[in-house]
Amino acid sequence: MTMHPTQNLSSTTSTAPRTVLTIAGAIDMDTCPHITATLDPVTLDGHTLVLDLSAVTFMDSSGLNLLLTLRNRAEAEQGTLELCGLPDQALRLLDITGARDLFTLTP
Repeated sequence: MTMHPTQNLSSTTSTAPRTVLTIAGAIDMDTCPHITATLDPVTLDGHTLVLDLSAVTFMDSSGLNLLLTLRNRAEAEQGTLELCGLPDQALRLLDITGARDLFTLTP
């Protein structure tokens, strides 16, 4: 049983090599496989992936692992990962783990 609402994912490709993925709800061990399956086909080769996380209600260590994996993938593919609108709870998680400086954060 999931304790948090199921998230909604929507992807929009805008002008220039930039893809924006909006995630709403929880990013946890129940939802990470779905998010990963959505992101696997997204081309990061020289592109920017923006994750709009402003509607995220909860993120646990599985979510942090997902973000770190995406960051490493973006670097390996000469792309960029930006996190937009990270809620306070997720920011605290990044701060506690020392991972905040690894990401490009935008309001």
